[in-house]
Amino acid sequence: MDVEFIGMIHHRHQSEIHPPAPIVLDRGYIRDFAQAAEAGGFDRVLVGYFSDAPDGFLVAAHAAACTERLGFLLAHRPGFVAPTLAARKLATLDQITGGRAALHVISGGDDTDQRRDGDTLSKDERYARTDEYVTILKRVWTEPGPIDHHGRYYQFENTSTAVRCVQSPHIPIYFGGASDAAIEVAGKHADVYALWGETQAQVREITARVRAVAARYGRTVRFSLSLRPVLAATEDAAWARAERIKARIVELRGKAALQVTDHAPANEGSRRLLAAAASGERLDQRLWTGAAAVTGGRGNTTSLVGTPRQVAEALADYYDLGVTTFLIRGFDPLDDAIDYGRELLPLTRRLIGERRAATTQTQAAE
Repeated sequence: MDVEFIGMIHHRHQSEIHPPAPIVLDRGYIRDFAQAAEAGGFDRVLVGYFSDAPDGFLVAAHAAACTERLGFLLAHRPGFVAPTLAARKLATLDQITGGRAALHVISGGDDTDQRRDGDTLSKDERYARTDEYVTILKRVWTEPGPIDHHGRYYQFENTSTAVRCVQSPHIPIYFGGASDAAIEVAGKHADVYALWGETQAQVREITARVRAVAARYGRTVRFSLSLRPVLAATEDAAWARAERIKARIVELRGKAALQVTDHAPANEGSRRLLAAAASGERLDQRLWTGAAAVTGGRGNTTSLVGTPRQVAEALADYYDLGVTTFLIRGFDPLDDAIDYGRELLPLTRRLIGERRAATTQTQAAE
């Protein structure tokens, strides 16, 4: 299977080492980032969901208008938009972009952030709601209608839509979450299961669990890994850059960076990152947990550190474990996206192609 690369587009210049720019919605930055990702060979960019951020549907639509081939992975939390309306909005986005839309379902692992948008359900209830929500999306996208639904969280009658997805049978569904409840829903619904940057042993363990659940539903699932590559011309220079990144995070976060263990993270994904960080700052030779350790494992904060060739080889090793999608973004978001497109993406594609060819040749000779 071909390797897929996903970047992450921001609505303004910011990261763990760059305080947010004063303008909240920078249309020029969105345009520049989308065009750089397209020129660099990214397949998609993730449009994130935050309770205090601009609307992702509109950010994706603006970025799509500035590009021709780049796909968009829209993060979406079930519960705030009715699934019937969400189905129409997502199908409309797929139509507007000419088949470039995909959905990243995030049930929500942070109770505090969920309540900012008025969601008071428990974590397990959120996953039960997500199961029902995605079931409805698929029905609206694929059934001729009109359809009725009388479930635990949603009820409607005579629903149908005139707008369908360009992609068949519907847009791809990516899914995140590492708890047992999340994996159950992922095995039932996900086309791609997304995990954060973990050790090779952790990847083997969690992908085996997802595959087992998917098999119960007669399905197969692809896998995505999220990482923050830190590149430089030499390995020593790359590790020095990683240390500067950590120092800058500590500088900006102040005491918060030194107190990340005082409050256990609410979501299982962050706990898994911190478990990896507790094993060491440098794992599997090239996996760096320094940024994860000082941010409390918040989001995608583990890195692969080295030269472009070394990081490409590490990505190819994950590919050998069954990971076919890499969501990569940098601590210097736009500059790093340009840099990845210059060397890392083509190198990784070539290495994986060479490994696949060698495997095929070996199998043919047996």
